[in-house]
Amino acid sequence: QVQLVESGGGLVQPGGSLRLSCAASGTFFSINVMGWYRQAPGKQRELVATISSGGSTDYAYSVKGRFTISRDNPKNTVYLQMNSLKPEDTAVYYCNAGFDRARNYWGQGTQVTVSS
Repeated sequence: QVQLVESGGGLVQPGGSLRLSCAASGTFFSINVMGWYRQAPGKQRELVATISSGGSTDYAYSVKGRFTISRDNPKNTVYLQMNSLKPEDTAVYYCNAGFDRARNYWGQGTQVTVSS
C-alpha cells in the first residue's frame, strides 16, 4: 500500500523554527490532498494544514501566518515549515495522504516539542 515517513521533528525553543518532511512511497499515480495533523497529550487530533495537488492550502487558525505547507509532487513529499513556534505547538505531528473518501493513509508521527 502507501507508506508515509515523517522527519524533522525535535526540540526547539519558543520562537524557533522547524521544518517537517513527509515522503510517500508505494504504488499510486498521484495524491489528491496531503496534510499535517497534530495531537497533543490529552487532546484530540486536529488539522494543522492541508495542500491539494494543485497547490491550494488550508490552515488551522492557530497556525495561520506562522506555518507554511508545501509539496513536491514529483517527489511525493509534503513539507511543513513552522516558524515562531509556541509551547502550545508541542504535539505529535502526523502526515496524511488522501486519495478519496475510501483511501487515505497516515504516517507514524514525529514529535515536536517547543520548550525553553
